[in-house]
Amino acid sequence: MPTSIDAYLGIHTRALTLESRRTELLANNLANADTPGFKARDLDFRSALSAAGTTGTPAVALRATHAGHQGTAAAAAEPVGDLKYRVPMAPALDGNTVDAQLEQSAFAENAVRYQATLTFINSKLRALMTAITGQ
Repeated sequence: MPTSIDAYLGIHTRALTLESRRTELLANNLANADTPGFKARDLDFRSALSAAGTTGTPAVALRATHAGHQGTAAAAAEPVGDLKYRVPMAPALDGNTVDAQLEQSAFAENAVRYQATLTFINSKLRALMTAITGQ
């Protein structure tokens, strides 16, 4: 249930969640750059954020693979919805579709966006604290 702080921060909290998930995906791609047959994945951030803005919850949901994994941090869950496979520009002979330079640039761009979102949320919270304390 949304509270007034959720309304005050707007879509930025959901954007932070999606940016965090995208960071995990990009880091996973980079970690598996030499794994034969690994398919690089990424999050369609724009459509996921627009869906999150209309429903009030992030469009990236988790799917448990086993009933015992429900609600645990070690759950082997995959995002559903806006997760896409990257189309390689030059696929490797071993079937790996990770382009390290592309992944590194996407990771850096996502890190800048994540930091900008954190800065915006921080300034909104600072303004709220100033309004509360009067200082």
